[in-house]
Amino acid sequence: MLIRGSLSMEHASFVGLYALYEDDACLCILDSNPLSRGHSLIIPKSHFSSLDATPPSVIAAMCSKVPLISSAIVKATGSDSFNLLVNNGAAAGQVIFHTHIHIIPRKEQDCLWASESLRRQSLKLDQEASRLADLVREQLSSVSPSSSSSGNSEVSEGEGSSLSRS
Repeated sequence: MLIRGSLSMEHASFVGLYALYEDDACLCILDSNPLSRGHSLIIPKSHFSSLDATPPSVIAAMCSKVPLISSAIVKATGSDSFNLLVNNGAAAGQVIFHTHIHIIPRKEQDCLWASESLRRQSLKLDQEASRLADLVREQLSSVSPSSSSSGNSEVSEGEGSSLSRS
């Protein structure tokens, strides 16, 4: 759909016809291959290939629209609720390499995801879980306030985690 920051001519009419919301930072359109009626995408107007390449200010702008847009979609589709989803990277199912957030309307017992029929297991509170938590906290504490692995992280005053293992 989005090619190097602009719409292809083929998809421009689709976006125009099926645009739900637009502001200076982002737009929301119906997904062209929906998982459910009303499945929509919130897309930044600037091009970023993945969520981790997207500046926090752009993510914040996109996420700030979720309550407004999802409420309208849930009401319009008669849904009970919705999933908010980001496929970040090929292994996670990302096929359009332009950051976007899915809003997927849901109805009770629609069994949209095969995993919903699987029983979840309780986290084993053992050494492995403790080691994993320590490793994640270590990674979080090693991120400097002015940069991250993608070079786009901006930590504002008061942000960040103060958790540490006692």
